Amino acid sequence: MSTKPLAVRLSHITRSFDGVEVLRDVTLEEEVTALAIIGPSGGGKSTLLRILGGLLPPSSGTLAVGGKAVPTDETGLRAYRAQLGFVFQDGGLFHHLTALENVALPLRAVHGVEAAEAADRAQALLARLGLKGEAEKRPAQLSGGQKQRVAIARALAARPELLLLDEPTSALDPEYTTEVLDVIRDLKEAGTRFVIVTHEMGFARHACDDVAFLCEGRLMEYGPSARIFDNPQTPELQRFLGRLLEWSM
Repeated sequence: MSTKPLAVRLSHITRSFDGVEVLRDVTLEEEVTALAIIGPSGGGKSTLLRILGGLLPPSSGTLAVGGKAVPTDETGLRAYRAQLGFVFQDGGLFHHLTALENVALPLRAVHGVEAAEAADRAQALLARLGLKGEAEKRPAQLSGGQKQRVAIARALAARPELLLLDEPTSALDPEYTTEVLDVIRDLKEAGTRFVIVTHEMGFARHACDDVAFLCEGRLMEYGPSARIFDNPQTPELQRFLGRLLEWSM
């Protein structure tokens, strides 16, 4: 299935915390289908993703998604965030709820979906992600990979325009990492648009159409994934990829 791109425009985005500049004049205009944000730790990747998701305001600069400026007032931001799906490092599941309830609750509470429809939609999503038999289990009864798949199901439940994933495999063992990345790849093939912050370079290269490289708060390089990995232009990206490949098989 061909994924229709979504226009994303970041114009001179900066962000500071306690006087320390974390993002520096980030400008990007692109039609996004599957975008990976890579770079060394502390480079501003998660901060940029949160700004894109309306969870964090920029210190300066503007951004637009789908041809519309991202609101700055809280009422507008709530409506904007409701159009997105979020998956974080730890999944953020409610530990006292079952997998099914974790997916259905936001549909009822945030999006006003009737209880029966929310349950049906949650059940269908869990089955789609290979979790049909885990619907009544609580997070403590699930593996790390299963918990992240529940988190992805929850993020997809409201049929978001864009899925934002912040290092969703960073806390997982290799087996579960592969499990979750396979799900994200399958979602892309089914037409889901996403932006992912990841340290999994194989996934960024082979499953993502474009890659943005952030280093020291600056967008050093951006382009098609094959070009970024096969022909890095800046010394920073060459050094970053060289360190990763040093211990690769």
